[in-house]
Amino acid sequence: MFRNALEANVNLLTKFITACSSSYSSSIFTASNRPAGIQHARRLFDHIQRHDDTFLCNSMIKSHVDLLQFPDSITLYRELKKGTVFYPDNFTFTSLAKACGLSLLTFEGQQIHNHVGKTGFCSDLFVSTALVDMYVKFGKLVFAKKMFDEMNHRSQVSFTALIVGFARCGDICSAWNLFNQMPERDAVAFNAMMDASVKVGDMNSARVLFNQMQDKNVVSYSTMICGCCNIGDVTSARELFDCMPERNLFSWNSMISGYCRNKKPCEALKLFREMQSNTLFEPDEVTIVSILPAIADFGDLELGNWIHRIVKKKRLEKSTKVGTSLVDMYAKCGDTMNATRVFEEMEDKETASWNALINGFAVNGSSKEALKLFMEMQNRGFKPNEITMLGVLSACNHGGLVEEGKRWFKRMDEYDLVPQIEHYGCMVDLLGRAGLLEEAEKLIESMPYEANGIILSSYLFACGYRKDIKRAENVMKKVIKLEPFNDGNYVMMRNLYAEHRRWGDADEMKKLMRTSGAKKETGSSVIEIESRTLEFVAGDKLHPNWEMIDRVLAQLWLHMKAQGTNFGYSSQQYRNSIYFQ
Repeated sequence: MFRNALEANVNLLTKFITACSSSYSSSIFTASNRPAGIQHARRLFDHIQRHDDTFLCNSMIKSHVDLLQFPDSITLYRELKKGTVFYPDNFTFTSLAKACGLSLLTFEGQQIHNHVGKTGFCSDLFVSTALVDMYVKFGKLVFAKKMFDEMNHRSQVSFTALIVGFARCGDICSAWNLFNQMPERDAVAFNAMMDASVKVGDMNSARVLFNQMQDKNVVSYSTMICGCCNIGDVTSARELFDCMPERNLFSWNSMISGYCRNKKPCEALKLFREMQSNTLFEPDEVTIVSILPAIADFGDLELGNWIHRIVKKKRLEKSTKVGTSLVDMYAKCGDTMNATRVFEEMEDKETASWNALINGFAVNGSSKEALKLFMEMQNRGFKPNEITMLGVLSACNHGGLVEEGKRWFKRMDEYDLVPQIEHYGCMVDLLGRAGLLEEAEKLIESMPYEANGIILSSYLFACGYRKDIKRAENVMKKVIKLEPFNDGNYVMMRNLYAEHRRWGDADEMKKLMRTSGAKKETGSSVIEIESRTLEFVAGDKLHPNWEMIDRVLAQLWLHMKAQGTNFGYSSQQYRNSIYFQ
């Protein structure tokens, strides 16, 4: 009876088809059975003989588009054109242009444009705007601009569509020219120009646009937050975040990610906990990928385990980015066992996933495991990149594998990789630690780059460790020009003079450090024990358990000395350099 009613009443059938692709709150079909619903609607549509009704046909085409079944909408249009008396109208072409643009069906899109011309709908505002937007999504800005110029009437949507296209391809000048021509500007146009300005680093223009906006929305604030974080101005970003009238998950993610990218893990973790406590937002993939680097930097393994449980609960472990971030977090927290397990459980790995574990093994002193994984990576068909080779060289460095490091450094050209200054720095450090000072010096001189402060400081410390005061003095003259505020260089050189009993030079170095404005920062590190974060601070003896700690440190120093790894410290120097707070 219901089927007969639908076949007899075209209006009822049209409403039924529309309901099949309506929002998730549809009373007829739920989110889980909407595909089955649209299939049933399509069978009814194909069965009836009322394809001369343009409104009915448009509803069926639009239903496919709304359900992201773009090829089905194009195929249906072709069938209607060939086997029926169907006459398309402006709504038909608007839906089809949208389908072609979203699915990047370039050939089909050009065919639709041809049909628009033949049927006389080129002058229709909605059709023309849809075609402009379609060509923008294709990346064919010449066609989009030509279509825009031929329009007799233009709307804010027409302008905005082309502005977005110019901004996306980096043609900011054309985007600005078009924006200035708009008779009226809405929030979408402002947001598009702000986003374009942010992406090219022009925060002054972005701020001007933001201040001119009458109706700022979540997108406006979030764009400015991302822009401020990109240039390192997290203070302004946080001020914008705090004064937002309303926030969505993207806003929280932007601010958390901004803190992480600007090396402020404590603030990122604090904001994440605030989001968890004060809002109903559930972390998504972007949140997880944003917060894990902060956890890794802070070494909060317990929080990392909790995040991992959230990942499993929300079934995000299949995401390659999430998996890679978990591997990186566990490795940087020193838990290479869990890092390896997550890595092995990943269904789809990318080069970054291999890099995360290789580097994790390297920084945790597991050099052989890092090199073994590197070989497995190649056997699996993954091509190493610059970051991979940096991890390999770091593994050789931490393991003292000089010859192995030299070999892989020379073989970088086999992977079509050009050594960057970071790779040279790793090699200089490796050679310096091995006592090959002359070879390290020759490598610095042969580099195609100007040696930076990091490389020279590394070489300076190698000279200090080997008590080569002449080389150390030569390097100090260079490094002091590059890093006048680096207190470590002065302290190392002063100690080297003191060991050679050159007290006058030691005093001069101390004065130079003072006049240069370099201040010695107190060394510290943190460790988590039973959910408590404890801090080691150099030189502090106020802890109530100092005597016990002092005895443990003395035993550690004796053990290190027996292994030949005391790094030139005396027992008292070593014990004074570390402290539990």
